Amino acid sequence: MSMQVKYLELPEEFKDESLWTSLKEQFDTCQFIMGPEVKKFESAFAELCQTPYALGLNSGTDAIFFALKALYVGSGDEVITAPNSFVATAGAIVAAGAKPVFVDVGDDYNIDVDLIEGAINKKTKAILPVHLTGNPADMFEIMRIAKKHNLFVIEDAAQAVMASINNRRVGSFGDVGCFSLHPLKNLNVCGDGGILTTKSPGLFEKIKLLRNHGLKNRDEIEFFGYNSRLDTLQAVVANHVMKNLPSITEKRIKNAAVYDSELKGLSDFVTLPPRKKNVTQVFHTYVIQVKKREALTKHLNENGVETKIHYPIPIHLQKPCKALGYRKGDFPVCEKQSERILSLPVHQYLTPEHICYVADLIKKFYGIKA
Repeated sequence: MSMQVKYLELPEEFKDESLWTSLKEQFDTCQFIMGPEVKKFESAFAELCQTPYALGLNSGTDAIFFALKALYVGSGDEVITAPNSFVATAGAIVAAGAKPVFVDVGDDYNIDVDLIEGAINKKTKAILPVHLTGNPADMFEIMRIAKKHNLFVIEDAAQAVMASINNRRVGSFGDVGCFSLHPLKNLNVCGDGGILTTKSPGLFEKIKLLRNHGLKNRDEIEFFGYNSRLDTLQAVVANHVMKNLPSITEKRIKNAAVYDSELKGLSDFVTLPPRKKNVTQVFHTYVIQVKKREALTKHLNENGVETKIHYPIPIHLQKPCKALGYRKGDFPVCEKQSERILSLPVHQYLTPEHICYVADLIKKFYGIKA
């Protein structure tokens, strides 16, 4: 029996009439920028991430950029990060005037903490770990290294809202946590949006000015800043989706567990996402590694299953990074993974029947009896 399994479904929250009522009310107030709904969302998000402060921004990329600017990371500085993230991670470092320095990753797709110290030199100013796929990097070890070498830590948690280590949420470990509210994320809005978290009142106040032209009031600026404010209408959407975020997260985790169960007998062909003790992985993506990826992708697509690859070309092999001196072979683990990774649908609207259908197609492709 054929089935359609989309990679992404329109969030049910967007179909809720109460959301449209709330949006219409904003048109009556005309508070489209920095309205009360933004502060409401920031307060709720800070509480969610177990931090004192949160600030809404135009994107997750801006969150990284402003974190770097607020920490005075710029020209002549280096920032250590992973090469297998979305290009925005390194792009924000370059936009701030600094140089991204890549370190290879481990089996969990996160930065290999055993390689970080080898990349540190007198120019190193910060470490920027990425919680890829919604799976937290080893933040306790990263924070130990950062403290030893007097470095800042900026968490790229764009894919990892509600992920945790020992019940401590990502975004609460480093100096700043950076999140995306892009429509593909577990907590999403109807366009671009981002938010950052911090424990520092000083960073909070500085970034609060940075995102709004440096204005300390309507008529005076402290310094020249930028325009990166979370729109009130997007904050309304975020507040609405947040009501169901625990349920969304739980469903995605359960879907991943069904995949694990259905695919566990295919170890000769399929590598499942690794699991770590005391870690809550929230599965922004469910990434497997497979043999004959192109042929499998075609087989799944022909049978109604949409898939993605996150990401087929590592950042260090992108055209702009040639100027940084990077070449193929520099990060063998990352490069090998990029040739085999495949993201299966894992969104909260899947049923066990959908997942079993996908798993059966994969088994059939490899000649395994379903």
